[in-house]
This record gives sequence, C-alpha cells and structure tokens, in this order.
Amino acid sequence: MTMASSLHVFSLLDFVLAFAHRHFPLVMLGLVAVVFLVSKRKASVFLLDFNCYRPPDSCRLPKCMFQEHLFLDEKVDQKSKAFLSKIFEKAGFSEETSIPASIAELPITKSLSSGLEEAETVIFPVVHGLLRKNNVSPRSIDILICNSTMFCPTPSLTAMVVNKFGMRSNIQSYNLSGMGCSAGVVSVGLAQDLLRVHRNSLALIISTEILSMNWYKGKNTSMLISNCLFRMGSAALLMSSRDQDKKAAKYELQHIVRTTRAHDDQSYACVYQDVDSENELGVSISKSIVTVAGEALKANMASLGPLVLPYTEQFQYALSIIKRKLSTRRKTEIYIPNFRRAFEHFCIHAGGKSVIEAIGKNLKLGEEDLEASKMTLYKFGNTSASSIWYELAYAEAKGRVKEGDRIWQIALGSGFKCNSAMWRCINPARSQAAKVWEGKME
Repeated sequence: MTMASSLHVFSLLDFVLAFAHRHFPLVMLGLVAVVFLVSKRKASVFLLDFNCYRPPDSCRLPKCMFQEHLFLDEKVDQKSKAFLSKIFEKAGFSEETSIPASIAELPITKSLSSGLEEAETVIFPVVHGLLRKNNVSPRSIDILICNSTMFCPTPSLTAMVVNKFGMRSNIQSYNLSGMGCSAGVVSVGLAQDLLRVHRNSLALIISTEILSMNWYKGKNTSMLISNCLFRMGSAALLMSSRDQDKKAAKYELQHIVRTTRAHDDQSYACVYQDVDSENELGVSISKSIVTVAGEALKANMASLGPLVLPYTEQFQYALSIIKRKLSTRRKTEIYIPNFRRAFEHFCIHAGGKSVIEAIGKNLKLGEEDLEASKMTLYKFGNTSASSIWYELAYAEAKGRVKEGDRIWQIALGSGFKCNSAMWRCINPARSQAAKVWEGKME
C-alpha cells in the first residue's frame, strides 16, 4: 500500500468516526433497525428425510378375504353386500393393501388394547428407522407432532413416543386429532411456524390413522364405504431450521396453503362421524364428496396461484374472469392455469380413484402426473394423512426427483378441507422412504 492510499484510508476512517460522533442517536437507530430486520427475517425450514411404514405380508387384505368377511357378517344384508363388493372392485386396490390383525379376525373385535397395539406397530418402526438412518438421537428432537384423526387415547400418542424413545422432558409435543386426511399438511404447517420461532431446532412429525377402533360394524352403506377405502400406514418426517442441516437437507419448504369450507353445510357434512340407527359408531361418506372436493380445490388454487404461477398464467386467469363478468353469456369458460409450469411433481392424496381422476381433470394433468397417486392407492390403499408421503417416496424410488424440482402435495380431508404443501428439492439423494417401494414397483 502506497503512502497516498494509506492517507486516504485514514481520512475516510476519520470521517466515519466524526460522523458517528456528531450523529450518534441516528447511527444507533440505524443499527437497531438493521438488527430488527435481520431478526424478523423468516428462517428457512428444511425436510431432512422421511420414512414410510411397510406392513408385513401377514396383514394383507386380498379381495377374496374381504368378500369372505362380508359373506360371514350376518348384520349386513344382501343388498348392502352387493353394493360394497361393487365399491371394493372399483376402489383401484391391489391384493397387497393391509389391515391390522385385530380386524382380520372373525368376529372383528374392537378394543382400546388393539388400537394401542396397532399404534405401536405403525409408529415405532418408522420413527426408529428414520432416526437411525440419519444418525439422530431421540434426545436431539426439540418438537414432536403427531396427527391421528380418529384415535386419540390418554396418554396421547406423542406421550407414547416420548416414553418409548426416552426423549427430553422439555420437548414441545403436540397431538392433533379430528383434522381428517389433510392433517399431515396441518402438521407440517405447525412445524414450520414453531421452527421459525424456535430457530436452530429439530422437529419430528408422525402422520398415521389407527383403524382398529374405527372399523364400522353396522349395515349403513354410507358408513361401510370407509371399510372399503382405508388401510394401515404411517409416515415420519424430520424437519429442521438448524444451520448445520442446510447442506444435508433433501427439500426446502416453500409454502403452506390451507383452505376450509366448514362454513358450507354440504361440505361440513360430507365426511361425518356419527352413530347409526343401531348405535354403531362410524364415518359416513356422502355421494357429493367429489363435487365438494372440487370446490375446496378451486378455493385452494385461488390462494396458491399468486404464490407459484408465472405472471403469464396469472394474467390469462384474471383476463378470463373479467371476460366472464363482462359477457352476457354466463357459460364463458374460466381459464384453468397450467400448474405444470409451477411444479414438476404432483402428490394428490390417495382418497379414492374417482377423487384422483377428478383432481387430475380439473388441473389438466397427464397420466404420468397422476402415476404416484394411483400407484399408492393401488399398492397401499388410502392411508389417510400419510398417503402424500408414500407418493413422494414413489417418485424418489423411480429416480424422477431432480435438484431444483418443485413438488405440490395436495391433501383433502373432512371439514371439508384442501391443504397444500410446496417443496423444492435441494438434494436429490433418495430418502429412507424410497425403500417402502422395493419389490412393489411393478
């Protein structure tokens, strides 16, 4: 450094110090503002890994076994048996979907002990496998969230997990119930909020549905439909806002969009828990479920679109609405945005074949876009809130998820709700969950 440049640096420092001395309150105010803005900046939330439960072959419910159960059930009349057989045939299931052992027995026995046994069966292995694969100690978990819509024992399922794995006494635990098949996205949204408040924390999420206590034993056909659709399964997720996890994380959470139509009576009663005329508890599924799901999806898309769609797609959508309002003919079509320009992968809740196809039609998706959802329904059935994770695991197992790819998880549930989670892949390495599809890809 020359003498001239050294003098220049010293003169600049003198000027800065003189300015700070003369305008000390202003400088301090600026520093406080910078610190405030930095502290308010939203922390990034990452998905480190996830894992899905694979039931043993001994839990399979082949079609012949389902037919036998119906035939031997004296409470169900012949008309109802014929109706349920038809529903089961059209459900889009393979011979590999599974139910817990307590339901496979004849006669079916529903008890608290069987529900707890099923919960341990589907929860403990996925949590253990996930933590071991990622070399994470149970005592490192800061936040624990579990969602199970129908089964809510005391102590809670989260307490059961804390007890089993010896987690810390100051862990923040949350047990969600009654939220329907879209509860998995609700759990992710809750984890996102908590991780942003409690920075540098690690969250474990468990999504499942326990069937043992909620298998309908009556003869009301709208309630018997649930027996044709729901199957055992679970998923566990590791989410983080820790700085050291940024490089190892597989996905970054972009957006959570939740929509509820509980204010509408038809939507509210579409999936409803009640007792039948013989006081048997069950969940009725309305014939209007496809229509209700479509309306919920439209409302969710309206909130989601501005966050993810290119401006050209948003402009065409807005222009079509204006044309419809100005047109004398009310049948002027509303432009459906091309969401394939915003996402490379679609994980649509495997609620049923008709629901998947209806959503695919509304979004103008191709068969490859729906493949993960249909294959999950075919191989595992409707596993409720965990189904969207089986679907992402399918895309990973196929080697289709690349760095930078965007994933849209669409979950539908009672209420009626449509919830969306949007992720960006930052590390395309396969997750622990991809193993759930080994030998099931054909």
